[in-house]
Amino acid sequence: MLGKLSTEPARERADLLAPPVVAALASFPVDDVLIAPIDPDLADTAAFCAAYDVTMEESANCVVVAGKREGVTRYAACVILATTRADVNGVVRRRLDVRKASFAPMAEAVELTGMEYGGITPVGLPEGWPVWIDARVAATDRVIIGSGIRGSKIELPGAALAQLPGAEVVEHLARPVG
Repeated sequence: MLGKLSTEPARERADLLAPPVVAALASFPVDDVLIAPIDPDLADTAAFCAAYDVTMEESANCVVVAGKREGVTRYAACVILATTRADVNGVVRRRLDVRKASFAPMAEAVELTGMEYGGITPVGLPEGWPVWIDARVAATDRVIIGSGIRGSKIELPGAALAQLPGAEVVEHLARPVG
């Protein structure tokens, strides 16, 4: 258990997960996935970490990025520690194989993922999406990520994220902030 979170097995609390996350966890090969209810007004990373005594190094964000090539929009998810910022104009753009990549608009990300903004997680993303996990996240013993809703957070081993469909651990996906 990290910080002041009160956790329990995630598969036993479907009420604290977005529907695509519930479906994904049913076939996820890792059993050590916990869920903790939180105040949805404290879902944003800095407020969450301060309120629940979780370090920024233990907290990861999942950002949806998009870019167009030949008129087709390509999407990917990047999972990065809260202490870093995704290298959207470098590593992400090249991996998407587009001229310009950017964060997907909020309404688009919410609609495509079936998750709430501020709670988007790599667990349960649309089939076929690449899920790029910064190597620092994969190396984290226990990491906190979104649950698909703003009212809870998932805790699991960082290395477990590499077992998600479409997942790949990427060196230098993100750069330290500051």
